[in-house]
Amino acid sequence: MLNRWLGISALVIVLDQLSKAWITSHFAFGESYAVLSVFNLVLAHNTGAAFSFLNDAGGMQRWLFSFIAIAASVWIVWLLRRHSAQLLFTMALSMILGGALGNLIDRLAYGYVVDFLSFHWDEHYFPAFNLADSAITCGAFLLILDSFKKDKHGLAAS
Repeated sequence: MLNRWLGISALVIVLDQLSKAWITSHFAFGESYAVLSVFNLVLAHNTGAAFSFLNDAGGMQRWLFSFIAIAASVWIVWLLRRHSAQLLFTMALSMILGGALGNLIDRLAYGYVVDFLSFHWDEHYFPAFNLADSAITCGAFLLILDSFKKDKHGLAAS
């Protein structure tokens, strides 16, 4: 059953890396294309974490966030082995693992993460993100949803 969950993570990684390869081959850094009135494709580089946290930390963030991604990935694989029969929980972890490794690949290869999805309302822009970030967010949502399920003893989770 572990292979199924790792396969989902691998699919996330492949889709993430293919989408980043496409955007980097079709856009120059900073170039933007309006798809909808509230959505642009844009080639951005993020040396920090979510919302560009520690973006200007002088380079140490590359290794800090790489270490965190590797440590989290090891822990997630351990959890996947241990809880492989818990479908919602392991689906959530698989998505988070794929997203974390997708961004880790960028961070190790380039020193930054490639972002390209940009939503906005008038002049108010949400920070650009990518498919790996989306998988992490969806996985986190599924973890929250899973926390509301009944536990194995039939009692509501607290």
